[in-house]
Amino acid sequence: MAAIGEKLGKDIITAMKAREQDKLTTLRMVKSALKNKEIDKREPLTDAEEQQILTTLLKQRRESVEQFTKGNRPELAAKEAVEIVLIEAYMPKSASEEDLRAMVAAAVEQVTKDNGGTRPGPKEMGSVMKVAQQKIAASGERADGKLVSELVKSELAKGA
Repeated sequence: MAAIGEKLGKDIITAMKAREQDKLTTLRMVKSALKNKEIDKREPLTDAEEQQILTTLLKQRRESVEQFTKGNRPELAAKEAVEIVLIEAYMPKSASEEDLRAMVAAAVEQVTKDNGGTRPGPKEMGSVMKVAQQKIAASGERADGKLVSELVKSELAKGA
């Protein structure tokens, strides 16, 4: 396992020694998700694959919080919220909205250049999203896909 897996292993031992049962349960769940993917793949995971798994786990937790809140189960929503905080500790830092706006603007510029100077419209959102995601990945930061999508839509709407 790559860096995330190693840090996770150390933190599990620390949580066991400190008898932090809730933290231990969450960390073990994350470790088993990583291990299952590694077994499916039949080779060690890359850092990017580990981040992708954590992103999926975070998305599941956020959806659960929403469902539990709608279902009037605040104690379960609170438990999921704690898990979100624990899992996010292993993720690279999130890009700020200003950074994302700059990356989206650069992506629109790049697609404009690739289209021979024609500014992309709403129909080319997919190609702009692809370039924007590549720029975000290259920066080493992470971003919420929904936010990136909204920023791309608003950027493309400016030129329409």
